Amino acid sequence: MAGLELLSDQGYRLDGRKATELRKVQARMGVFAQADGSAYIEQGNTKALAVVYGPHEVRMSRSKTLHDRAVINCQYSMATFSTAERKRRPHGDRKSTEMSLHLKQTFEAAVLTNLYPRSQIDIYVKILQSDGGNYSACVNAATLAVIDAGIPMRDYVCACTAGFVDETPLADLCHAEESGGGTSLALALLPRGGHIALLQMDARLHQDHLETLMEAAMTACKGVSKVLDQVVRQHLQEVSALTGE
Repeated sequence: MAGLELLSDQGYRLDGRKATELRKVQARMGVFAQADGSAYIEQGNTKALAVVYGPHEVRMSRSKTLHDRAVINCQYSMATFSTAERKRRPHGDRKSTEMSLHLKQTFEAAVLTNLYPRSQIDIYVKILQSDGGNYSACVNAATLAVIDAGIPMRDYVCACTAGFVDETPLADLCHAEESGGGTSLALALLPRGGHIALLQMDARLHQDHLETLMEAAMTACKGVSKVLDQVVRQHLQEVSALTGE
């Protein structure tokens, strides 16, 4: 990444965005008729697909059944063609397992699992094209898919990344910015109450800088939540028009 200017003297990034500007977000709900809920999202050049099945009877081992709430099962995977490296990505590799666990923790904080005791909710997410912010795109796609499945949530759970380049906090990082060597974090937020569902950092960060970076990420998450809300409302209008309600 040597010699690549991530932030110009005028304050513009590689793709022409300003420091706090989000990538363009486009999304659709109900893309798979066979699933209980589904959604497709594009955040810049990162593209993700999410499908949800359930709530249904627990299909894992009986010992994992919870008598007071539903079990959330998440599986994350990347398509072979999602990056420039054409390598096979087995489902059980360390990175996929870690990402699946992060998604499970995120949605356990958002879904009203107590309404479905002794049940299971399956969330499958696949990255079709990767250009930074994979976790964020997965969370945002899965949120829309859970809503499409009619499963109640405390709030939208919205995710975004933030990082430092030349002491300037940047929101919604692309792959080049994530790979630039600076500190970055991924945040999943329930925006109405300001509750943090998950916070992930892969490198050390001085305590003085944490608040600035968190603020940039939280502002970005609130921006994402407005976009997701518009997508949900538009989908409801389309469904109402089709059913004649």
